[in-house]
Amino acid sequence: MSEAETPVLLQVASIETLYHDRIYALSGVSLEVREREIFAVLGPNGAGKTTLLKSIAGLLKDQPKKGTIALGGKRLERRRPEEVARAGVVFVPEDRGLFRELTVAENLELGLWGRRDRESREDVERVLAMFPVLKERLEQQAEKLSGGQQQMLAIGRALLRRPRLLMLDEPSLGLTPELAKLVFGALEEICRAGTTILLVEQNARLALKVARRAAILETGRIVLQGTPQELAENEDVRDVYLGVGSGDASTVKEWRLYRKRRRW
Repeated sequence: MSEAETPVLLQVASIETLYHDRIYALSGVSLEVREREIFAVLGPNGAGKTTLLKSIAGLLKDQPKKGTIALGGKRLERRRPEEVARAGVVFVPEDRGLFRELTVAENLELGLWGRRDRESREDVERVLAMFPVLKERLEQQAEKLSGGQQQMLAIGRALLRRPRLLMLDEPSLGLTPELAKLVFGALEEICRAGTTILLVEQNARLALKVARRAAILETGRIVLQGTPQELAENEDVRDVYLGVGSGDASTVKEWRLYRKRRRW
């Protein structure tokens, strides 16, 4: 099936999210995420990336103020978080949301909360096969895991909810390059198995390696969308996000002071 024929799973249309009813965190943001794809949202700190995920997940009361959010055609804007979760949206926050005093096994059990189907134990085995290190540490408290292991546990627990849309906020944060590659490799495997992924990430190089499409979010607005190749060929993306621009800054100090005026 070609990309044009792949159904749209998530549709975000012209949403505006406000803080304190007067500060715009998102202004007219629109994007579409197709089934069985990884869609990456890139941007600097404070751009509104986390706010976008929280708006979709229903974690910001009475937000977005304007616009629509639909999953498989079902409207979700301004719904309660539990309603959004029941519709099939699972959000893994930047802090991973683990119960740190509980063991790995106990955290995974919480991922099965409310499930009575026969496949639940098979799903646990699939998670442990994907992340073998978790099987070795089932009785270890989550707070004693490394950052990479905690991220694996957070993703594994999320998968036990059988999400239609898995949303992750900065999954590479605090990880070594080797562990980050391992985690992102798992995301590719998860996507191939049928789960759609919306990924917020500052590591543009890593995100563009796994994403089918991506968007740049700056100051609450989508300024560019396209395939990883299209974004990587954009001079502004290359300069600002990939660090391979043709600017003439020759020292670290000059580079830090150099701020290219974008054309978007």
